Amino acid sequence: MPLPSHDSPDSPGSPDPADPAAIVDIATGYMAAKQLFAASEAGIFAALSRGPATAAELARRAGLPERTARILADTLSGLGLLTRADGAYANAPAAARYLAGDGDLDLRPFLTFLDRISYGHWLGFAETTRTAGPAPLDLADGRMDTFLTGVMTYNALHARMLATHFDFSPYARILDFGGLSGAFLSEALRAAPSARGTFLSGGDLAGHARKTLSDAGVGDRADVVEADPLTGDVPEPHDLVLLEHVVHRFGVDVNREIVRRARRAAEPGATLLLLDFFLDDAPEQRVIDALHAGEYLVIDGTVVYPEAEVRAWLREAGWEPVETRALPGSPRVIVAEAR
Repeated sequence: MPLPSHDSPDSPGSPDPADPAAIVDIATGYMAAKQLFAASEAGIFAALSRGPATAAELARRAGLPERTARILADTLSGLGLLTRADGAYANAPAAARYLAGDGDLDLRPFLTFLDRISYGHWLGFAETTRTAGPAPLDLADGRMDTFLTGVMTYNALHARMLATHFDFSPYARILDFGGLSGAFLSEALRAAPSARGTFLSGGDLAGHARKTLSDAGVGDRADVVEADPLTGDVPEPHDLVLLEHVVHRFGVDVNREIVRRARRAAEPGATLLLLDFFLDDAPEQRVIDALHAGEYLVIDGTVVYPEAEVRAWLREAGWEPVETRALPGSPRVIVAEAR
């Protein structure tokens, strides 16, 4: 009998297109998430900021049973958030920067939001898929603070990633139009030391942005305008306009009006950065965008739009989309120019 060809799907070294590993990885993903949340809450990453530790040493530092510490540490090392060598665990670079409390951005409040607010909604996601309606959002008993702190922490990551992947230095007058967080304008002004900025949004968002800009040391170069982007006065022309996490919060007609008013706030040739999650038509959808389509639906019913639809709104309003950049662990940003 002839030996099987190397190209045969039955060859031991050939990848199996029907490999079940992806199914199992996805189906057990909640186990990884819950162990990450538990490790963060228990202080595993902070404990390892003091140096590598065995399971027994880690248990003592974190005040956990050794069995628990070993389970968490082994899982997190398998997931790439810890390293394991000679029986000792240590924070991997991403965990050391974002989860140990020693870096410039602490993502642990975001994990707390996912665990205490988001996860409970996903337990009823089967009903959401049948009705296309969000689960009731309970923000009583301190949950509102958990919600806002988590969301703003995640926004701070998005702002940091945008500043890392876009050059703000050529711009002089930057407008954040209807945004959620002052972190985006703060990062932009840090990167453009001679620029001035304006943050225009309503109610509590304006107050939060004012504090964020002040804490970042750029408050003296920023004006915070408390106004409705749909009805308030359009500021003087700017050479850069930010629309960050705006479009998913509104319906189609409102979004069309917002991008039109943003164009009125821009001088000819100005740049627009429209940051959000998008659905796309590529053969492989970027997973983080599609997951957030489900997250926004189940949490409060807001929408992740197809990118092609958003680009059509922009062209209709006098913007010409130039490119789309995907930001690590964050949304995408459509870069457009004012015609």
